[in-house]
Amino acid sequence: MTPSTLLTRNVAWARERVAADPGYFSRLAAQQSPQFLWIGCSDSRVPANVITGLDPGEVFVHRNVGNLIHAADINCMSVVQFALEQLRVRHIIVCGHYGCGGVRAAIDTEPRGLLDHWLEPIRDIERASRAELTAISGHEQLVDRLCELNVRQQVLNLANSPILKRVWDSGQPVDVHGWIYSVGNGLIRDLKVTHGVSPV
Repeated sequence: MTPSTLLTRNVAWARERVAADPGYFSRLAAQQSPQFLWIGCSDSRVPANVITGLDPGEVFVHRNVGNLIHAADINCMSVVQFALEQLRVRHIIVCGHYGCGGVRAAIDTEPRGLLDHWLEPIRDIERASRAELTAISGHEQLVDRLCELNVRQQVLNLANSPILKRVWDSGQPVDVHGWIYSVGNGLIRDLKVTHGVSPV
């Protein structure tokens, strides 16, 4: 497959959308008003709108390796601020996935340059949870549990950020959810770590 293949497919896709719904693109161009901000992993198998059954325009998306939320990550924090202040999203979903390559890379011993710096927060989670994780016999099960712990921590990171605290102090209703996706069966699981103005 080549880039020109993607352009050809784009034309076919656009024609199919117009044939099924002539007003689709005019409505989409008129405004963007999603209720959801999705912070997920860059993994190509986990496209937010596809796995949730949403159309373009229904979810605002930020993705990075390991679905991490660094307080100093200007890119991520700018997306969060824009979603809250300009789009007025009602829900922020932090979604990881089982078998995450970022989580896997964080706990192996191979040097990876800049990626090592990016993934250090996952190593911190692994060190803090070592007693629990060493009790897990299988490596894949250990990776999957660390994927869950990572989502939980990123939800806390976002909930403790100045942006969310300011929004909540203003009374704006926003909930931050932690979910995890299984590439193996296509299902999302709620990790029950929601934070909001009033705990949910």
